[in-house]
Formats: sequence, structure tokens, C-alpha cells
Amino acid sequence: MLNEEQETFVFTINHDSDIPKYQQLVNGINNAIAENILQKGDLLPSVNAICKNNQLSRDTVFKAYSILKDQNVIDSVPNKGYYVAGETRKVLLVLDTFKAYKEVLYHSVVNNLPDNVIIDVQFHHYNIDVFKTIINNGIGKYYKYVVMNFDHGDIASTLSSISSDKLLLIDWNIQADKTNNHVFQDFGKAFYDALTEAVDLFRKYKKIEFVYPDFTNHPYETVEFFKKFCADFNFEYGIITDPKKFNIEKGIAYISVSDRILGHFLEQCKEKDFEPGKDVGFLSYNETPMKKFIYKGISVVSTDFKEIGTKAAAFITHDEETQCYVPTKLIIRESL
Repeated sequence: MLNEEQETFVFTINHDSDIPKYQQLVNGINNAIAENILQKGDLLPSVNAICKNNQLSRDTVFKAYSILKDQNVIDSVPNKGYYVAGETRKVLLVLDTFKAYKEVLYHSVVNNLPDNVIIDVQFHHYNIDVFKTIINNGIGKYYKYVVMNFDHGDIASTLSSISSDKLLLIDWNIQADKTNNHVFQDFGKAFYDALTEAVDLFRKYKKIEFVYPDFTNHPYETVEFFKKFCADFNFEYGIITDPKKFNIEKGIAYISVSDRILGHFLEQCKEKDFEPGKDVGFLSYNETPMKKFIYKGISVVSTDFKEIGTKAAAFITHDEETQCYVPTKLIIRESL
């Protein structure tokens, strides 16, 4: 049954905006549905009424309504007009790159959302121009924004156009302030604490090498706390930044933030007939579904990406402030 046209709902068209007027109409209806101003079954203003009240052409309004019909957001009934067909809410999820552990995060978000929430996923690849384009093109089109940010001075200003109650920052506490909703992991002290749990295992080796390749965007804070760990527990250590110089030696344990390096490590173990966990050690950063099956199991230090996804989904579905850190854990397997 259709409700009467919502007298409280009106379109606001900015004729000076760079956003096309039809897109402003689409955004306005999506936002009204997301904020429960419009609900399933509610009639929308007629085409003639929108044209008259906003100085728009009929083609502009028809185009907006056609897009919303194609998205199954609205429908129409002859002689009654257009009405809200569903209560779909769109969310923008911005990640850095696509990797196995990001897939875990993504599926955790999706699996914990109601059916009427649609996730759009985009990747910025640590490129500030790509990041700005994604955010600027998404303004006003989404109910909530979940963003994995990175270290660039323009991040905060780019995100400032998003209402604070609509924005959740995830993963890395960088270019954020105390007012931001966030679900972060700790790349420093938590990493140090995880390493201390493996002190006895590291004692099997004469040296620890941290492989921090120059192509990585992993926070350097982790390297600083690695150095502190080695100093506090009297381990000889080294830092490898050039992947071409990664040549494994017997009696050394390696820590790496890159799965590319893990691949090279296993290749060299096979070539040199080294037994991981005995002749050489390896500790990988970031758990993935396959690492417990690779070789006899790869030891990892990792936050719980499934938990980050769960908390992000809770932020999307509930209008509550979210500010927390997800613990970092050590998982010991045969490689160490």
C-alpha cells in the first residue's frame, strides 16, 4: 500500500555545483532513504512538481528517476506515480590494495550487514590523486564511508567534507584526529609485545633480519619497535631494504612485512635444502587463510582482520560512536 507523498521531503538543488542536477536528485533520494526520511512505500514528488519547484527540465528528472528504477530503489505505478521500492543503503569501502587479508576484512564486513546494505569497494593504492577522486566522487552518494587511510598530508582535508558521524577510519592511525570514528591496529607496541612471546624461538638463531623492502607501505613504526625488541633482549639484527639483497643464510630468522618475500624465502629454502623452523626461521606479517597450509605452516604476527570487518559492519548498522583498537596476536607454526 502506498503512503501519501512526503510533505516533509523536498529536493535541494545547487545550480552552481559541479555535480550534475540529475545526480543531485539521485543522491538526495538515496540519502533520504538511508536516513529514514523516506521509507519503503512512500510516494515521491511528481516529475512536474520537481520541475516547478527546482527549475529543472523534465528530461533531468526522468533521467534521475530512471537511474533509481534501474537500481531497484524506486518503482512506479500508473496514475499514482513513483514510490520507494526498497530501503537500500549504499556504503563506500575504500581500501589501500587488494590482498588476501583484505579479502578477509571485506567478507567480514559484508557477512555482518543486513541485506539492504550494498557495499561499493574501491582501492586507492596509496595514490593521493586516486584517493581524492574516490572520495570527492562519492560525496553525498553513500550512507556511510569506511576508509583505510595512509600517510599523506592531504588526507585529513580530503575527508573533512564527510560528516564525522558518517566516516569510519580503519587499520592505521595516521592523518586522523581524536574526533574520528576508528577501528585501528597498533603497529608499534603491540608488535613488540608479540615478538616477546617468541623470544625462546628466536634464541635458536644467531641473528634476526627484518626484511622491510623499499616498495612496502607498511608503517615504519614496526621497524623501530623491532630494533627496540632486539636491543632489549640482546639479539643481533639487521634490516634488509633491497629485495635483491635478500639471500637467506643458515642460522638466521627472518621477519617480513611482504608476502613477496615469503615466496622468495620458500624458493631459496628449496634451492638450498634448508628446513624452515630448523635451519632458518621465518615470521610473516598479516595472517591469510592459506598461511597455515603453506609448507608446514607459516608463523605470523597479525591483527584480526575479521574483527575489524565485524566492528566496521557494526558502525554501518548502528549510529554509535566507534573508537577502538583490535589486538595484534602471534600465531606460532613450524616456520619459526
